[in-house]
Amino acid sequence: MLEALILGLGAGIISSFLTGPVFFTMIKTAIEKGFKAGFSIAVGVILSDVILVTIVLFGSQFLTYQSSFDKYVGIAGGVFMLGVGVYYVFSKLTLSPEEDPTYKISKRNYLLKGFLMCLLTPSTLMFWVVVSGIITVKLNNNFYDKLFCLLIAMLTQLSIDFIKTYYASKLREKIKDNSLVKLNKTAGVIILVFGIWLIIKTYLKFY
Repeated sequence: MLEALILGLGAGIISSFLTGPVFFTMIKTAIEKGFKAGFSIAVGVILSDVILVTIVLFGSQFLTYQSSFDKYVGIAGGVFMLGVGVYYVFSKLTLSPEEDPTYKISKRNYLLKGFLMCLLTPSTLMFWVVVSGIITVKLNNNFYDKLFCLLIAMLTQLSIDFIKTYYASKLREKIKDNSLVKLNKTAGVIILVFGIWLIIKTYLKFY
């Protein structure tokens, strides 16, 4: 159970940096429209993730666990993380211009915006497929441990999104687009380190 907790915390933290355009939409909305609007996008993202995780979790029950999966999932997961990290570090972020502050949108629309942006991003499903594969082999395909792990991941991600949107809304006049670009690159470096660590750990264990 402790390993499930640690894996869940790690997945939730990484997921909060993997949303790409959604991440910056969330921050910019909180800066421009306030905390409630930004957090509504975060809730929409979580609802989308819950659907994707449910599909991945129950779909994985049709697969037979084998210990040999560990090395393949470890390498594949590490390569995936490396790809995402490299993309974040070297990509040029294009931020949209600020919206007209007089234009009002209901919180439901912000929630739907976050939901659709996350659901329609292919990398989100790929991330949860990779995470599901990793926790399957790490938790010996125990369904309840996997469920607990993914629940912790969702709660961790939502908590981090709460903090991000709260402080972004409090620092409206101080946060600049350039700072968001730097944060994007920092997230990329973190993900790169995690990917390298996963590949090295898997290599040392199986090769």
